[in-house]
Amino acid sequence: MELDARYDDTGETGVIATLRFVALAAAAIYVAICIFMYLQQRSLQYFPANRGLTPLGAGLQDVSEETLTTSDGEAIVAWFSEAKPGMPTVLFFHGNGGEIGDRAQRMAYYMSQGFGALFVSYRGYGKSSGTVSETGFVTDAVTAHDWLVKRGVIPEQIVVVGESLGTGVSVQLAAKKQISALALEAPYTSAADVAAGIYWWLPVRLLMKDTYESKAFIASIKAPLLVQHGDADRIIPVEQGRSLFAMANEPKELIIIPNEGHDVIHEPAIWAREIAFFVKQLGLKRPAQ
Repeated sequence: MELDARYDDTGETGVIATLRFVALAAAAIYVAICIFMYLQQRSLQYFPANRGLTPLGAGLQDVSEETLTTSDGEAIVAWFSEAKPGMPTVLFFHGNGGEIGDRAQRMAYYMSQGFGALFVSYRGYGKSSGTVSETGFVTDAVTAHDWLVKRGVIPEQIVVVGESLGTGVSVQLAAKKQISALALEAPYTSAADVAAGIYWWLPVRLLMKDTYESKAFIASIKAPLLVQHGDADRIIPVEQGRSLFAMANEPKELIIIPNEGHDVIHEPAIWAREIAFFVKQLGLKRPAQ
C-alpha cells in the first residue's frame, strides 16, 4: 500500500511539475511579447514617409515651403499659402501615414475656396527633423499656431483640421491655444482606447507611451466643432467619434457617413463639408467657386 501511495504521489508531482513548466513558459513568452511591443510600439503606431516632396513637385502653385523652429530646437517643414482677404487659414494636421505631400489635393481644394493653408510635417515626417512622439507633435502644433500669429493671422482667422491620428494633436492644440473653429475627421477618445480594442490581450494602457487622450481635453475647447466619421470604420470605430462628440461643448455638429470606412477622410466631400461648416460658424460670405 505504501509503495502504491508513493507511485501515486510521484505521478501527481510529475503532472504538476509539467503544468508548472508550461505555465511559466507561457508567462515568459507573454512577458517577452509585452517587452517587444513596448520597445517597438512607435514603429507600429507611426508610418512616416520621407520622400522630401516640394509643393511644386506635388503640383501646388503659390505655396511656399517654410521651416519652423520649435521650442526644443527641431526644424519643422510646413507648406503655406496665404488666405484671400477676409478668409481664414486652415491649420492642418495629418494622420499617422505618409507626409503632407500626400495631401496636396486637399490643400489645393482649401486654396480653391479662398482659404489659406498651413500643412505641417510633424517631426520625423517629410523633411522635418527629430523623432516621432506625442509630446513632440503637440510642440510642433503649438509652433505652427504661433508662427501663423506672428505672420499676422489672428486666432479668429485660424481654423484647425485634423485627420485620424492628427485629431489628437488638433484637440490638444485647441485646448491650449485660441482658434476660431475645429474639424475632426475620424477622431478617437484616446489612442489607447483604439489600441486596447485591437490588442485586447495586452495591458495596452500600461505599455503605451503616446496615448493622445483627447477625451481629457475636449471639454475645455470652446470653439465650434465639426466631427465626421464613417460608420464602417474598422481602424477607429465610429463609437469613439460619437463618444468624443458627446463630451464636447456646443456649438457642434456630428456627421456620420453611412457605409464608409476610414479612407473616407480622403474624399473631397469631407473637405467641402468642412468649408461649409467654417463659413456658417464664422459668418463668412460663401467664397467664389
